[in-house]
Amino acid sequence: MKIDDLGYFTEQASADIVVARNVDAKDERLKQIMEVVTRKLHEAVKELEPTEKEWFDAIMFLTETGHMCDEWRQEFILLSDVLGVSMLVDAVNHRKSSGASESTVLGPFHVDGAPELPMGANICLDEKGEDILVKGRILDVEGQPIENAVIDVWQANDEGFYDVQQKGIQPDFNLRGVFRTGADGSYWFRAVKPKFYPIPDDGPVGKMLGKLGRHPYRPAHLHYIIKADGFEPLTTHIFDPDDPYINSDAVFGVKQSLLAEFERIEDAARGKELEFGDWFWQVEHNFILAKT
Repeated sequence: MKIDDLGYFTEQASADIVVARNVDAKDERLKQIMEVVTRKLHEAVKELEPTEKEWFDAIMFLTETGHMCDEWRQEFILLSDVLGVSMLVDAVNHRKSSGASESTVLGPFHVDGAPELPMGANICLDEKGEDILVKGRILDVEGQPIENAVIDVWQANDEGFYDVQQKGIQPDFNLRGVFRTGADGSYWFRAVKPKFYPIPDDGPVGKMLGKLGRHPYRPAHLHYIIKADGFEPLTTHIFDPDDPYINSDAVFGVKQSLLAEFERIEDAARGKELEFGDWFWQVEHNFILAKT
């Protein structure tokens, strides 16, 4: 019998030896997960052959990442985001039937309890920023309108901040609202043109991005959660294709199907009807839900 058959550690059989210790695991899914994670981690170490200092630096990076976490900030989620893992998990869990709108990450700034508003309401409460009309339809994959779909929307202001980031500066529930579609499946509301903004970059994840020569910015976008009876919920964004960071989103959230034209409208009469100025922005995007 070889020594490693007895469970003694060797470099060559390292992963097999560790995995074998889990033979009596009470949770089969955990056993499966830890086998894959262990094998991939050992493969990485064998490929990279890190020095002991490099491995200790990696451990300290994770330690610092944990120290940055509190009830308001989750640095490990940020790490998952910038490595593209959050988007990969989203893709694996939300494979859509042909023709359905694609999802993207929820993001850290969604707030439960936003007020339900009448269709066409202005979700900008502080009257700051460039006016925008947002509209579209909620449809099924056959192109039929979905009545009574609930649309939860939120966005950053024209300076790139969400209301929860500026307590006492922005009103509560600024640039947030919930709308419900009628028989034709259409939605529309008024807001302000969103702007690109940086993810928190003052912690270990931000420092890592800097060392990798990467910026921390997300391109301008509007968030949506759309729900309707008999359909799969959809969490997604729409993005401004002309944003300077549209091809380098720090968290890889952009998908081509979620690009929507932000058009500048020079129409004083229409602007007056909308309680805007002589010009405003307009974006139109339809969402298609898959049946459950």
